[in-house]
Amino acid sequence: MQSHQNTVVHALQAKRFAYSLFLAISLSVSTTACSQQSSEQMNRLAPTSVKPVSPAYDPKLAHVETKYSQDEIRQALLSGGAYIGNVVLDDLGRSQGDYDWVTGKWRQYEPAWHTGQAIFGLTEAYRVTGEQSLIDNAKRAADWWISLTYTDHPVLKGFLRAEHGDRVGDYINFTTISDGSNGVFELARELNRLDYAQVATDAGNWAIDNLYIKEEGLIYNIVDPETGEIWKDKSPHGQHNEDGKITLHEVARPNNEGYLFRDMYEFTGDERHLEVHLALCDSLVEKQDEFGLWLDYEPNNPALNRLHPRFNIWYAESLLRCEDYVQGKGYMEAAMRTMQFMAKLQEINRLGELYYFQFTDVSNLEDSITGSAVSFAALQWMELKARTGTSEFDDNIKAAVQFVMENRFPEDHADENLRGGFLETRRKRRDGRFQIAVRGIATSFGLRFLSQYYRSFPEQANLQS
Repeated sequence: MQSHQNTVVHALQAKRFAYSLFLAISLSVSTTACSQQSSEQMNRLAPTSVKPVSPAYDPKLAHVETKYSQDEIRQALLSGGAYIGNVVLDDLGRSQGDYDWVTGKWRQYEPAWHTGQAIFGLTEAYRVTGEQSLIDNAKRAADWWISLTYTDHPVLKGFLRAEHGDRVGDYINFTTISDGSNGVFELARELNRLDYAQVATDAGNWAIDNLYIKEEGLIYNIVDPETGEIWKDKSPHGQHNEDGKITLHEVARPNNEGYLFRDMYEFTGDERHLEVHLALCDSLVEKQDEFGLWLDYEPNNPALNRLHPRFNIWYAESLLRCEDYVQGKGYMEAAMRTMQFMAKLQEINRLGELYYFQFTDVSNLEDSITGSAVSFAALQWMELKARTGTSEFDDNIKAAVQFVMENRFPEDHADENLRGGFLETRRKRRDGRFQIAVRGIATSFGLRFLSQYYRSFPEQANLQS
């Protein structure tokens, strides 16, 4: 184990030590004045560049042998990247959402976070292939994303009009911002685009000032896009209205999804951002249940012991991003518990898949194959393998690679809306019929996963200088 730990990037070790000292000092002083500073004051820091962030681990420490060559992985990245750029993104650069297999039409669904993850996937694929069209399409998508900012609203200035869509309607869901933000920051780092990082930071500052419940370690979910009203005693989700009572956990969550506040800290150096990032992780550790999950929060349903895998993986990912700064607070262990449960879910499925709805007894509803969750889980399994030296997840990583590689639409598919895409389905009942959707989000997460798997090959050549 000692020799394994010695391989960790030295720069990151030094940074972690510095942040541990920061936390020790900050816990001894009052942060009241800092928490009361306004977003405008935060922005006076005026960063002059978007600095790269040291990698959390060496991907070569996470490699698991499969039957696929590095060149085959690269070709899948190029094919999937072309699908995102040419099909999933519309003329504005916005993700089209879900493709209705029956009608042959696209349906908007949380475009801000779907677009943000498309940006992340394209940026990662560009980094390992050097294909210029990938980064060009990522920029096109980011230009749309930052166009959502409120520039002169009396209440919402600096926030994003990130409408949820679907049954929630036009209301802003903060999750729709946070889940797409890390892609925007990754592209900002790649291109040193201050405007991309600043728009995301402004939105996060608005959330800290208006949505963050510090004493609870929660963030309110829903905001009215016209008035700026924050929904504190009502919810747009049907499962919350069945008994006529609304609890705090139904309108707010420990939302560190997309680790927005970590990225803000790396951009601004503002300690308030790091404090919020770590506080939300503390809240996640406290609120994690016996299964390693957070069932209290939608789209999970505690009454049915039903979970949505990708939701819980968001939190495991953010816990690892807290472990980057502070060790010994249970962040790594909490992430491990989540991913051990995800491994159990995958292991009962013959093709390595995960489903949109699964249950704490590890059963599932086999009606919606969630390919994005497979790729997302595999990213965390790889990181845990590299950082701890465990071989516990080797079979899960191998199954994930095979699932992603074998469940892609051919580039010459008869339906041009599917050519080169990665598989994810979602079955819903709509307007007296079944809607069978193919979701572009699977390809975005697939690009992230395959890019990291590509890097893990021992013989990996650096194609991007």
